[in-house]
Amino acid sequence: MQLKHCHNFNDFRTLAKRRIPGPIFNYIDGAADDEKTYNRNTKSFDDCDLVPSILRGTETVDMSVTVMGQKLNLPIYCSPTALQRLFHHQGENAVAAAAAKFGTMFGVSSLGTVSLTEVREKYKTPQCYQFYFHKDRSLNKAMLESAKAAGVDVMMLTVDTITGGNRERDLRTGFSIPFKLSLSGLYQFAIKPMWGINYLTHPKFSLPQLDDHVDMSGGALSIGRYFTEMLDPTMNWADVEEMVRMWDGQFCLKGVMSPEDAKKAVDIGCSGIVISNHGGRQLDGSRAPFDQLAEIVDAVGDKIDVIMDSGIQRGTHVIKALSLGAKAVGGGRFYLYALAAAGQQGVERALELMQTEIERDMRLMGVKSISELSRKNLRFR
Repeated sequence: MQLKHCHNFNDFRTLAKRRIPGPIFNYIDGAADDEKTYNRNTKSFDDCDLVPSILRGTETVDMSVTVMGQKLNLPIYCSPTALQRLFHHQGENAVAAAAAKFGTMFGVSSLGTVSLTEVREKYKTPQCYQFYFHKDRSLNKAMLESAKAAGVDVMMLTVDTITGGNRERDLRTGFSIPFKLSLSGLYQFAIKPMWGINYLTHPKFSLPQLDDHVDMSGGALSIGRYFTEMLDPTMNWADVEEMVRMWDGQFCLKGVMSPEDAKKAVDIGCSGIVISNHGGRQLDGSRAPFDQLAEIVDAVGDKIDVIMDSGIQRGTHVIKALSLGAKAVGGGRFYLYALAAAGQQGVERALELMQTEIERDMRLMGVKSISELSRKNLRFR
């Protein structure tokens, strides 16, 4: 299979599986426990049907949205995810370049493999920073100040990772940073030599947001250990309220799943929330974000920008979420498989296909702009 033969989410997934070692593919592909929530995230859209309107004259379609003060040409953005340099040697630079080409937002993680300053200097498209709250409060302050100095547009505090999810695929392969693999994991690297050649002949893997503050030279740090040992399980609303004051800008909570928590986010001054279960990678058995969307929009949608991620694979998924009241949606795996398969070209193709789908779907729905979408367009089974 070649990139030009990728026409949807599953095609990119198939190509990525062929091109990258099994342990890395399973890190992208896997989720917590029995992966029930991961699978429900996408299936939740199947319980909702679109009801199109006809004869509306939709020759021109405006797909732009404004969310948390950022004007996006597309209502979907590239959610910040960790360790992108492992998936392809171009890493976050590929995603940022593709997002800039399509005029949408991208994000860099605390576990990102490129510095906030580097991508901010190269790409002017809106940028968010997925922030993990560490036990070391001076580290949090230093990272916050670095992000402010870099010119990050949106601070996105992830609040559903105070401890790591039970990602059993990673346990089986021994996935960690640096690599500390099982024999079967090593075999998977041996049969994908091109990945290893590219990994070794391009800039060294690093975690720039953490390298200046955390010594990881003593051995392998599994992702589970990072969450369990370095992140602060005592983080509370007062801590976040202090962060909102310190940041003094667009501030978003990622991982909100209840109306009560959404209301608290409003009370402490957040400008946005992301309804998310971390792609099913944390608490297996939790609700799908799309299943929670209407309830949370009804509670706070007139006071704060409500965004949704997890499970987005199609343009119709985007249309359904926007019709329920989301201001925009975030996607992770939809571009990560494409990144792993073909770098910047892959991400651009994933965004191009999503753009084409959304435009076509809006025409078929009989709407000229995102603002015309509403719950009148939906019926739940």
